[in-house]
Amino acid sequence: MMLLQIDWNPAPEIFKIGSFAIRYYSLMFVIAFMLGLYLMKKIFINENIEIEKLDSLFIYTIIATLVGARIGHFLFYEPEFLFRKPLEVLLPVRFSPKFEFTGYAGLASHGAVIGIITAMYFYSKKVLKKPILFILDRITIPVAAAGVFIRLGNLMNSEIIGKPTNSDYGFIFRRLGEDFPRHPTQVYEAVGYLFVFLILWFVYWKTDKMKKSGYLFGLFFALLWSVRFFVEFFKEKQVEGGENWMFGFNTGQVLSIPLIIMGLYFMFRKTKEETK
Repeated sequence: MMLLQIDWNPAPEIFKIGSFAIRYYSLMFVIAFMLGLYLMKKIFINENIEIEKLDSLFIYTIIATLVGARIGHFLFYEPEFLFRKPLEVLLPVRFSPKFEFTGYAGLASHGAVIGIITAMYFYSKKVLKKPILFILDRITIPVAAAGVFIRLGNLMNSEIIGKPTNSDYGFIFRRLGEDFPRHPTQVYEAVGYLFVFLILWFVYWKTDKMKKSGYLFGLFFALLWSVRFFVEFFKEKQVEGGENWMFGFNTGQVLSIPLIIMGLYFMFRKTKEETK
């Protein structure tokens, strides 16, 4: 079944000048943010919110995503580097053995979510003047869509790879010097996040669930982290010691479990409106 086998060997860089390079991964981030801006504009118009407040939301989200994902990666996967070289964690450059532009190659989605929630707290207080769950219910839609493009960026980088399939099915990551197929876990997650986005979009526009504060935020957590949890079974370990972190689960799975539980709580909790 060679039709199910794909030789994967794209160059991760679109072009490069010296040590500075524009990567497909960066392009996927730009597409994700631009699409998010477009989706939130439609939501703001539907909610009769001043479009001017969208600019602040865009800035809050970009900073929170990059800083949260960057710190999250090193905090959860390489904590010793975080404390040894904190400046290189926050900046997209390397100072040793020579100065080099590296970009933000190490990013963790769990850290990004923590960063975005924190940023939305300040945005809701200072700019939107609404409860935090109001913006969290709505920003989950573009965040789910962004996840699709981030995983496609990982695919272009030949990173976050899957375990060997031990069959003719899978992607052969030639850039890693391999000649055997692996599970394309980047594709698995991207497809999963696409379905999460479509479900959230449908719930927002076609149902009355938005009347319950926190419902869409909870649905997002329950669905997205469930996708992450199950795809992790097919992933190769990302760091030593992270494969059997707790109860036989790896780091990504252990971090996802409390977020799934949190999502279910927000979906099924009783609100003030329901108890009246």
